[in-house]
Amino acid sequence: MKTHKDLQVWQKSIAFVTEVYQLTKNFPKDEQFGIISQIRRAAVSIPSNIAEGSARKTTNEYVHFLHIALCSSVELETQFIISTNLNYIDEPESTNMINDLQEIIRMITGLIKSLPR
Repeated sequence: MKTHKDLQVWQKSIAFVTEVYQLTKNFPKDEQFGIISQIRRAAVSIPSNIAEGSARKTTNEYVHFLHIALCSSVELETQFIISTNLNYIDEPESTNMINDLQEIIRMITGLIKSLPR
Protein backbone atom coordinates (compact mmCIF):
# COMPACT_ATOMS: atom_id res chain seq x y z
CA MET A 1 0.00 0.00 0.00
CA LYS A 2 1.37 3.39 -0.96
CA THR A 3 -1.10 5.65 0.88
CA HIS A 4 -4.59 5.53 2.34
CA LYS A 5 -5.86 6.75 -1.05
CA ASP A 6 -4.98 3.35 -2.50
CA LEU A 7 -7.34 1.56 -0.10
CA GLN A 8 -10.67 0.56 -1.62
CA VAL A 9 -12.38 1.10 1.73
CA TRP A 10 -11.15 4.69 1.85
CA GLN A 11 -12.28 5.29 -1.75
CA LYS A 12 -15.70 3.77 -1.08
CA SER A 13 -16.15 5.76 2.12
CA ILE A 14 -15.24 9.00 0.31
CA ALA A 15 -17.92 8.26 -2.30
CA PHE A 16 -20.32 7.45 0.52
CA VAL A 17 -19.73 10.85 2.14
CA THR A 18 -20.75 12.49 -1.14
CA GLU A 19 -23.97 10.45 -1.17
CA VAL A 20 -24.66 11.43 2.44
CA TYR A 21 -24.29 15.13 1.65
CA GLN A 22 -26.65 14.80 -1.33
CA LEU A 23 -29.18 12.88 0.76
CA THR A 24 -29.19 15.32 3.66
CA LYS A 25 -29.78 18.31 1.36
CA ASN A 26 -33.42 17.19 1.33
CA PHE A 27 -33.82 17.14 5.11
CA PRO A 28 -35.86 19.89 6.80
CA LYS A 29 -33.87 23.10 7.18
CA ASP A 30 -34.57 23.20 10.91
CA GLU A 31 -32.43 20.04 11.23
CA GLN A 32 -29.31 21.79 9.89
CA PHE A 33 -27.71 21.94 13.33
CA GLY A 34 -29.36 18.72 14.50
CA ILE A 35 -29.40 15.41 12.72
CA ILE A 36 -27.97 16.76 9.45
CA SER A 37 -24.84 17.88 11.26
CA GLN A 38 -24.62 14.60 13.20
CA ILE A 39 -24.98 12.48 10.06
CA ARG A 40 -22.44 14.48 8.08
CA ARG A 41 -19.87 14.47 10.89
CA ALA A 42 -20.20 10.72 11.39
CA ALA A 43 -19.90 10.10 7.63
CA VAL A 44 -16.82 12.32 7.27
CA SER A 45 -15.27 10.63 10.31
CA ILE A 46 -15.09 7.27 8.51
CA PRO A 47 -12.59 8.09 5.72
CA SER A 48 -10.86 10.66 7.94
CA ASN A 49 -10.02 8.06 10.57
CA ILE A 50 -8.95 5.53 7.96
CA ALA A 51 -6.56 8.14 6.57
CA GLU A 52 -5.28 9.27 9.95
CA GLY A 53 -4.74 5.72 11.12
CA SER A 54 -2.75 4.81 8.04
CA ALA A 55 -0.38 7.69 8.75
CA ARG A 56 0.37 6.46 12.28
CA LYS A 57 3.67 4.81 13.11
CA THR A 58 2.43 1.57 14.63
CA THR A 59 -0.10 -1.04 13.63
CA ASN A 60 -1.81 -0.72 17.02
CA GLU A 61 -2.38 2.99 16.40
CA TYR A 62 -3.70 2.22 12.92
CA VAL A 63 -6.12 -0.35 14.32
CA HIS A 64 -7.25 2.14 16.96
CA PHE A 65 -8.27 4.64 14.28
CA LEU A 66 -9.94 1.91 12.23
CA HIS A 67 -12.03 1.08 15.29
CA ILE A 68 -13.02 4.73 15.55
CA ALA A 69 -14.12 4.54 11.88
CA LEU A 70 -16.18 1.46 12.76
CA CYS A 71 -17.81 3.29 15.67
CA SER A 72 -18.70 6.20 13.39
CA SER A 73 -20.23 3.72 10.95
CA VAL A 74 -22.49 2.22 13.61
CA GLU A 75 -23.43 5.70 14.82
CA LEU A 76 -24.33 6.64 11.25
CA GLU A 77 -26.48 3.54 10.81
CA THR A 78 -28.43 4.55 13.92
CA GLN A 79 -28.91 8.06 12.56
CA PHE A 80 -30.26 6.66 9.28
CA ILE A 81 -32.80 4.61 11.23
CA ILE A 82 -33.86 7.67 13.22
CA SER A 83 -34.11 9.74 10.01
CA THR A 84 -36.27 7.05 8.44
CA ASN A 85 -38.55 6.97 11.49
CA LEU A 86 -38.91 10.75 11.19
CA ASN A 87 -39.72 10.37 7.46
CA TYR A 88 -36.67 12.39 6.41
CA ILE A 89 -35.52 9.39 4.33
CA ASP A 90 -37.81 6.92 2.63
CA GLU A 91 -37.43 3.23 3.43
CA PRO A 92 -35.81 2.10 0.15
CA GLU A 93 -33.22 4.88 0.24
CA SER A 94 -32.45 4.18 3.88
CA THR A 95 -32.02 0.48 3.10
CA ASN A 96 -29.64 1.29 0.23
CA MET A 97 -27.55 3.62 2.39
CA ILE A 98 -27.41 1.12 5.25
CA ASN A 99 -26.42 -1.66 2.83
CA ASP A 100 -23.59 0.51 1.47
CA LEU A 101 -22.55 1.30 5.02
CA GLN A 102 -22.57 -2.40 5.95
CA GLU A 103 -20.18 -3.05 3.08
CA ILE A 104 -17.84 -0.34 4.38
CA ILE A 105 -18.05 -1.90 7.85
CA ARG A 106 -17.12 -5.32 6.42
CA MET A 107 -14.20 -3.76 4.55
CA ILE A 108 -12.89 -1.97 7.65
CA THR A 109 -13.25 -5.17 9.68
CA GLY A 110 -11.37 -7.10 6.98
CA LEU A 111 -8.61 -4.50 6.96
CA ILE A 112 -8.25 -4.75 10.74
CA LYS A 113 -8.01 -8.54 10.52
CA SER A 114 -5.43 -8.35 7.73
CA LEU A 115 -2.98 -6.16 9.65
CA PRO A 116 -0.09 -8.01 11.28
CA ARG A 117 0.08 -7.77 15.05
